[in-house]
Amino acid sequence: MALLNCLSVVLLLLIMNSCGYLAGPVSYAPTNGLLPNGNFEEGPDPSNMNKKKIIKGKYSLPKWVKKGLIRYISPGPQPGHRIFKVHAVRLGQNSSVAQYLRVKRQTYYSVSFSVSKSCFADKFIRVGIVNQVESDYLLRNIYESEKPETYAWTFESSNYTTSIKLSFFSPPNHQRHSLCGPLLLAVALKEIKPLSQPTDNNLVKNGDFENGAYVMKNFSSGVLLPPDSLTMISPLPGWTIKSKDPIKTIKYIDSQHFKVPKGRYGIELLGEESTLSQLIPTIPNQFYNLTFITGDARNGCIGNLYLKAFAGNQSVVVEHVSQGKGKTRFGNLRFQAVNQTTTISFMSLLSHSPDFGTTFCGPILDDVKVVPNAL
Repeated sequence: MALLNCLSVVLLLLIMNSCGYLAGPVSYAPTNGLLPNGNFEEGPDPSNMNKKKIIKGKYSLPKWVKKGLIRYISPGPQPGHRIFKVHAVRLGQNSSVAQYLRVKRQTYYSVSFSVSKSCFADKFIRVGIVNQVESDYLLRNIYESEKPETYAWTFESSNYTTSIKLSFFSPPNHQRHSLCGPLLLAVALKEIKPLSQPTDNNLVKNGDFENGAYVMKNFSSGVLLPPDSLTMISPLPGWTIKSKDPIKTIKYIDSQHFKVPKGRYGIELLGEESTLSQLIPTIPNQFYNLTFITGDARNGCIGNLYLKAFAGNQSVVVEHVSQGKGKTRFGNLRFQAVNQTTTISFMSLLSHSPDFGTTFCGPILDDVKVVPNAL
């Protein structure tokens, strides 16, 4: 019997290993914060790097599993007259870093990751759960290569396993230099809580935008939210994001780095190519009031900002003459429902670039409410 039990344990371990469970060190996923060594401050032992700081060994980068050419970046002067203030890893072509994480079953998680270009021709970084789902993120060519941006990506854990492999991969770009590739500066994870059901006090889910992606404490650029065409699950719970241009998208902002009218979080609409929308329950022929707050995020966005709000086939435009000082305005749209559901949506009518093409900005949006109106 003892021999049979021993053989059973060995067989179980072999099965688990074949499924990838023992392919690397497993860490518990944070519910709201950086991954273990998610800012790469814990570097490889010097004996596990060559003179160019290329990491040797699959498990030499603490808490991470690396594949291909990965270079460890320390704060200080860098080649090309660059100065780095934080730790990072550079993903060479066809190379990746990954973590094995223990997560809850059938739970939504939002991944926030800060990334920068290291070469002008860098185009994409791929993020995904190995063997489940992945997406390619376009590195913004209009941005200076040293400017980091934070992106969000959302996934749902499966019902049959609590172990995942979260990977960041640099696809080959047919460049001459094999070390060209994105710089990964920080990775965080946030468990997305279920949304409360709409009530007569507000038919909009997550209208205050307090439920959203993790915002990095050490980066002041906000979090860029991808359109639904790039990710299967919206990174902004309750809302749908559509955009023809992945550069002029939606930005998730926080009160630590921006002017947010109410609460800790809000939205900045970066261009007329993007729309934020939600389907709400309504009663045909019933009148409703759609209210919201707009303005500027106190981030140097100067000029006339136009936010257009839709409710079904009715709309209103709210103009805000911005001096870049964080002023706000209230918007209101009274509409009559036609069907049992009505789509409300918001978009910016203009694109603004405060530094002549290297960044975009636009009107903010916060405190969205829809309530029945009996008048």
